[in-house]
Order: sequence, then structure tokens, then C-alpha cells
Amino acid sequence: MPTINFTVDGKPVSVNADNNEELLWVLRDRLGVNSVKYGCGVGLDGVCTAIVNGQAVRTCITPVGSVAGGHVTTVAGLSDGEHLHPVQQAWVDNDVAQCGYCQAGQIMSAVALLNKNPHPNDDDIDKAMAGNLCRCGTYFRIRTAIKQVAAGKYAPGGEAKPTANTVYYAK
Repeated sequence: MPTINFTVDGKPVSVNADNNEELLWVLRDRLGVNSVKYGCGVGLDGVCTAIVNGQAVRTCITPVGSVAGGHVTTVAGLSDGEHLHPVQQAWVDNDVAQCGYCQAGQIMSAVALLNKNPHPNDDDIDKAMAGNLCRCGTYFRIRTAIKQVAAGKYAPGGEAKPTANTVYYAK
């Protein structure tokens, strides 16, 4: 098996894996990155979404060999450890999460969208989020949260402006 080198959430990693092994299982089973969830296993529900080299991808159908030398960002890599990423904070402020299982994938798709298009319209949002399924049905809250981040409600650079719902991590 070849050694595959890439970064996960800004940290360099090396894994011995078959090039065709799904990135999801390399992240979860070999690297202990459990913030990436398993859903359908065929790339249809978006639960396993991570950002690879700036693009939202379904890790359950992405071969690990395709990320060699690249950069993988998971929802765990968005916050600075003290403050949530603006999209994460918008999710909290808008009560987007219900059961929460699909939220990591939803957030990663929203972050990838805003990185590419800082001021998306409704059609842009719908297109970017179309591959993310949520049985709880919080789609309008998702759109509101994305629009608030795009409108500048949250400070740039990954630090959200404190609100009554701001989540801080214990050190």
C-alpha cells in the first residue's frame, strides 16, 4: 500500500492506504476524525461532506488517493478552538440544528459556497445545498443563516461577533 500525504484541518498526515479507499473511512478509522459522518455511503445525502482543496466533496465516494498532497477541512477544523466559525455560529443563532446528524455536512457545504461566492442569491444557495438531505426540514433556517453570514452579520476571519447564543469552548 502506498503512503498518502495530505493535511487534515491544517495538520499534516500520512496514511498507508489503497488509493481507492474511501476518504471517509481513512478519516474516521485511521485518523480518528469522527466529525465526518457516515450516511448513505453513495454520495447522495451530504452527511459526509468535507472541503477538499476548496471544494465541497462527499468523502464516502472520494478515493483517498485523489487528495494526495491536498488539503482536507472538516467541520472540526473550522473553529479556532475558542470561537465558532461564522457559519457555525449562524447555525446556533438560527436554531438550524434539530437532531444534528446532518449538520456537519450542511455546514461544510455552506462554507464552501461562501468561500466561492461571498454573496449568494437564493438560487446559488439552493444549488449548493441541494445534495444535503435533512429529515428535520430546517431548510429555511439554513438559507437564513447563510444569508446572514453573507450580509456580514458575523465578523470575517473565523471569529463570530458575540451574541446571546455565542458558544465558547472551555480551555
